[in-house]
Amino acid sequence: MVSQTFTIQNPTGLHARPASLFVQAATSFKSETFVIKGEKRMNGKSIMGLMTLGAAKGDAISLEVTGEDEEQALAELGKILEMVHE
Repeated sequence: MVSQTFTIQNPTGLHARPASLFVQAATSFKSETFVIKGEKRMNGKSIMGLMTLGAAKGDAISLEVTGEDEEQALAELGKILEMVHE
């Protein structure tokens, strides 16, 4: 398992569009992915789970990835969490 904390940079947080991009990317990897904000730990391949986190700009989000492509998945998914777009 690998994990890292990222800071949400998108001005509108982890809303529908970035959450959708994240889930699409996460499902392309074989590894299991979990996104953690505070006490909430959600499956990174579930758009509803990500939306439930209510992650806003500036929030710290931890990403845990376990599996054969975990390093690549962590790097790619971390980039999405730190993307700046509207």
